[in-house]
Amino acid sequence: MQMSKGVHSADRLSGAFFVHREDLTGKDELMMKKEGEIRIPSGCAIAAVISKEGKGIRGNLISEAMRPMHDRSNGLGGGFAAYGIYPEYKDLFAFHIFFDHRSTRKECEALLKERFEIVKGEVIPTRKIPQITDEPIIYRYFVAPLKSMLASEQVDENEFVVRTVVRINTQLKGAYVFSSGKNMGCFKAVGFPEDVGIFYRLEEYEGYSWTAHGRYPTNTPGWWGGAHPFSLLDYSVVHNGEISSYDANRRFIEMFGYKCTLQTDTEVITYIIDYLLRVQKLTLEEVASVIAAPFWSTIDQMPEKQKEKLTYLRTVFSNLLITGPFSIVFGWDGGLMALNDRLKLRSMITAEKDDRVFIASEEAAIRAMEPDVCNLYAPSGGEPVIVRVKEGKY
Repeated sequence: MQMSKGVHSADRLSGAFFVHREDLTGKDELMMKKEGEIRIPSGCAIAAVISKEGKGIRGNLISEAMRPMHDRSNGLGGGFAAYGIYPEYKDLFAFHIFFDHRSTRKECEALLKERFEIVKGEVIPTRKIPQITDEPIIYRYFVAPLKSMLASEQVDENEFVVRTVVRINTQLKGAYVFSSGKNMGCFKAVGFPEDVGIFYRLEEYEGYSWTAHGRYPTNTPGWWGGAHPFSLLDYSVVHNGEISSYDANRRFIEMFGYKCTLQTDTEVITYIIDYLLRVQKLTLEEVASVIAAPFWSTIDQMPEKQKEKLTYLRTVFSNLLITGPFSIVFGWDGGLMALNDRLKLRSMITAEKDDRVFIASEEAAIRAMEPDVCNLYAPSGGEPVIVRVKEGKY
């Protein structure tokens, strides 16, 4: 077996790190660096901004905020979630869908017509740039569930949409619904987030809340569907970290009709939150106490009433505890929640200015959005930071 010697230089190809080495014959060969030879600490970048007064924020603000965190990504995924961007269709579900082929689009449209009234369908406007290549067909549909179908399946419209999204994503090869909420939308691609913002022409959108993500995949592939945010209904999640409990979380949540098909651990967080909030009717604070539950030793020292509640949540939803390092920003229609793992193994900062609240992996990203911020704060592990837009302002 040949041994290598003499590391000369390093290249980054397709998101993996490689080195040039000379083998014993003097021949230069390209080899992937092994675990331990290259380490990217705290990979991935997240950022968010929200107006508590529901005022419009242009998409280029959050896109530019990702530039100072460029090196947290490797070009294999970037994306954004925006709320309040479709006021003219605010009562309709906005489906954003990737298609591999036109034939798949036609098949998917036939399915949608069976289940929904399609008010409008169109290509999502994009801008051709050299940094974003090999894009799929990207469509959006503004739809309303047919009342006859709701009556037939005996479910409300949210459950009906969830079932449709799962069906398309699992049964229609080459089709992927990556956004399905009302008056909101996700925009994601393979590329650096600042380039993804240019590609999707985000400066043309105005919303009261934005989240952003730059991806550095460590053990899953970089592809369009695997970029963040992950969204279901009006819920969206951007995530920095790695979930060591993924298999336990996935096995539990798939018992309730969800299917994890997107080859990344972050997907399961979105389904967990949907299940806890929409199905189990927990509060956001209770959701945080499930997925980033306090240690038993901490619970034992709490007042009796609080101790009883947290013991119940940890016992009943034990399979939904998310372990491993993570920081997430969860968006919904009317607010944002930032949350770290209970040991705070990933960085996250919050700040304020006037009616706006900013969240990011690094302070530099916040100051790129607003140089003169105040109330800079680093939340503790497991401490949710919940920001709500004033009622009637969104």
